[in-house]
Amino acid sequence: MKAKQFDADFNGGKDITAVLDLSQARRPLQKQRRINVDFPDWMIESSIGKPVGSV
Repeated sequence: MKAKQFDADFNGGKDITAVLDLSQARRPLQKQRRINVDFPDWMIESSIGKPVGSV
């Protein structure tokens, strides 16, 4: 597919995923990290609406 056709299809709202090579796709700066955060009980209770012991 030529670039002009690709652009026209994309801009026209057509599904272009069939012509993409997604095997090596990546999202720069989107690396996930795991962290641990301690919150006070009152903050958790206010966000979920029930006492912490019943979660």
